[in-house]
Amino acid sequence: MDHLLLLAHRLSRFGAWVAGALIIGAAVLIGVDIVMRKFFSTSVGGASELSGYVLAISASWGFALTLLDRAHIRIDSLYVVLPLRLRALMDILGLVVLLAFVGFLSWQCSLVFLQTYELGSRALTPIATPLVYPQALWLLGMVYFLIVIGLLLLRAVLALLGGDLQTVQRIAGSRSATQEVEEELRDTRLRMDTGGNEA
Repeated sequence: MDHLLLLAHRLSRFGAWVAGALIIGAAVLIGVDIVMRKFFSTSVGGASELSGYVLAISASWGFALTLLDRAHIRIDSLYVVLPLRLRALMDILGLVVLLAFVGFLSWQCSLVFLQTYELGSRALTPIATPLVYPQALWLLGMVYFLIVIGLLLLRAVLALLGGDLQTVQRIAGSRSATQEVEEELRDTRLRMDTGGNEA
């Protein structure tokens, strides 16, 4: 099971890099469009449309890495004072609720995609993008996120049944302030070591 989570983490990191590259590309396209409008009274065309697709696709593919890295925002004022077993149960409950919510979202995304596919819908813009392509990438990101949640939930339940509350905390729990500081220090050391080796 852990090897599947490791594989999911690698795939999620790759997806996040691609999503980041798409966002940078969209920002460059918008910048070029602004300059062309200002100085040449013309437009690239479709910059805002394409950036909207990029935002939706990038978000759907970024959700999984955020969950795997436990980088999402959680309000844990009460959570941190609870006993470890109760925290583990709450972490699993949180994953169950997230699975249900993302399952519903993915279902709705699939209905939108199927309708778009059946109708052959195109964007009502000058470039008339066939909507099936950006919607397919968006839907795949949501389904992938759903699979990752399912893997995490299964691993957390197995750990709980085995009495391994630390594993539940490690994969599904909220990061403590100490863990966040340690991670930042580790990342800083890594950057300094990498920078020093390149010099």
